[in-house]
Amino acid sequence: MKLNLMAGYWSAHPPQNFVEMAQLAERLGYYGFFTAEAWGSDALTPLAWVGAQTSKIKLGTAIAQISARTPTSLAMHAMTLDHLSNGRMILGLGVSGPQVVEGWYGQGFSKPLSRTRACIDIIRQVLARDEPVQHQSAHYTLPYPEDAPGSWGMGKPLKSIVHPLRSDLPIFLGAEGPKNVKMATEICDGWYPLYYSPTGPKVYAEQEANLKPGFEIFCPVRLQITDDVEGGLAKVKENLALYVGGMGSRDKNFHNQLVARMGYEDAAKKIQDLFLDGKKREAVAAVPDSLADEISLIGPPERIRDKLAAWDESPVTGLMVWASDERELAQIGELVLAA
Repeated sequence: MKLNLMAGYWSAHPPQNFVEMAQLAERLGYYGFFTAEAWGSDALTPLAWVGAQTSKIKLGTAIAQISARTPTSLAMHAMTLDHLSNGRMILGLGVSGPQVVEGWYGQGFSKPLSRTRACIDIIRQVLARDEPVQHQSAHYTLPYPEDAPGSWGMGKPLKSIVHPLRSDLPIFLGAEGPKNVKMATEICDGWYPLYYSPTGPKVYAEQEANLKPGFEIFCPVRLQITDDVEGGLAKVKENLALYVGGMGSRDKNFHNQLVARMGYEDAAKKIQDLFLDGKKREAVAAVPDSLADEISLIGPPERIRDKLAAWDESPVTGLMVWASDERELAQIGELVLAA
């Protein structure tokens, strides 16, 4: 499997060593360096910074939020970074969630699937550069209609001035729901799951049944080399409690629904009830150890090697890992890339 370094999004301040980490990952043979965004740092600027100081490692967003930019703007970013990096760009997209889209971007979250499909259609048109870009849907209209509010009536279809380095620049999609994942396998080049279990119920068996050649599945996985398995799993459980319990409302939480489909329906409900009642420690305790263990790689090297066998046999083609420092990055690289 391909090994990728996940830098994520920034917390209160920029990480001090992310360029050095990317450079070391490149030297160690990591495939890609990936960034994210929430409602602070953006996913694209750090890639330009890292791309200027590396030469081989792929540069990907996981994810760039669709609501943050128009589709043509996303295409412009991707084309520009692809040229500057000599063909290393991976454009990873996602809809984020209703709290971010409506609270941060001031847009409605309805119909995320059709909005995603429309966005990718426009990006593909820009990259193909066959004809001037035109699109009409409930989400985007290009060019802007003459009779629409605020129109000057001067809009016309345009074709990118820049010739893309690659018309087939890879587009990945972050997706959880069955319909969204199915769409990813149809119109994208890769998919980022959020939680994936290579040993549990095959919740994506239908979507993975007929993957097109070369389709990538890059899965974010917490990998920690430690003799304290219980302590390592505790960190995974904290993350699960936050997402399963607190990301969204009681009726609208995609992460909660996913965990329920993975065979933990009772636990998902209990975690959410406790978290939303303000009992966050109890919510963490309610996360089954088995769930945390299924979706992560925690333990001493021999335990991780044994667990990697199941990942190798799954449809997953790449792991996306975090590392706190260069020593851990090197340890993970030695363990996974030598497997």
